[in-house]
Amino acid sequence: MTSVSSLPGPALQAARSAVQAALAEHPEADGHSSTKDGQDEGSPEPGEIQEVDMQAQAETIRTVFSDPKNFNVKHPLYSPWTLWFDSPATKGRNLPQTPSTAFPQTPIPQTPGAASGWMEDIKRVISFDSVEEFWGLYNNIVPPSQLPQKANYYLFKEGIIPAWEDEANKSGGKWSIQLPKEKNRSNVDKMWLYTMLAAIGETFDPYLTNPEVPPGTQSLVTGVIVSTRPQFYRLSIWTRLAPSGADDDKLRERIEAVGKHFKTTVLGYNDSQKLAGPLATDVEFQSHKDSEKKGKSTRKIVV
Repeated sequence: MTSVSSLPGPALQAARSAVQAALAEHPEADGHSSTKDGQDEGSPEPGEIQEVDMQAQAETIRTVFSDPKNFNVKHPLYSPWTLWFDSPATKGRNLPQTPSTAFPQTPIPQTPGAASGWMEDIKRVISFDSVEEFWGLYNNIVPPSQLPQKANYYLFKEGIIPAWEDEANKSGGKWSIQLPKEKNRSNVDKMWLYTMLAAIGETFDPYLTNPEVPPGTQSLVTGVIVSTRPQFYRLSIWTRLAPSGADDDKLRERIEAVGKHFKTTVLGYNDSQKLAGPLATDVEFQSHKDSEKKGKSTRKIVV
């Protein structure tokens, strides 16, 4: 009788890849050993079913959780991601202010409009597509609390430039919260970590967990940003879409779900908690188009 796996597609593929990677490195785990004449000792006779020693296979699999230094299996993410960095302290230089070694010069993307000049100063740090690579990156960069003033980390899905003009961002907007620096210096690193984990774990958009959602539906989230300023920190989540009117009720509901998840699950505030105050804002959403209207009345969603 054939059993059907209850794992979702990506998880099933990850499990299969894990076993294949372990066997590739330790072929003896499949119960075969080579003899001097090149024949496999214990090879099954024609028509014979060879038993697989699953325990032996499992013992060859070392993950970052069981062996942080010598793991041989990686846990793939749903999407690859790229970390970008900029700071006035690194303008015209090729190295971010991190304890990492040298990074290659970042090619200037072909971004239209005002973003092209700004992109000359932003540095592409690294791309990654597994849990292990993320932790390797996170453990070797300066945390937000220690960054110089006016510095920014941008974590975006690979292929998406952290600019309004990018095709994936131009119709979207951002959720953001602004926090006074002195009161949140001890919290911002944890907030940024949880924000990144929610992004790469694809948990920001609860809509995707609905069984009626068509397969292949994209997450609204394109990237997350942390910014340091002289008196405050700002955390932002960029989305690929933004509601434009009363006829966008379903999209607005989905956008609000992202904001509420950000506020309560990621940042740890109560749903009804008011955060606005001197140098502080509530968790607010604004479309990129409205953000360009500086000094003019714009629409915001607040959770």
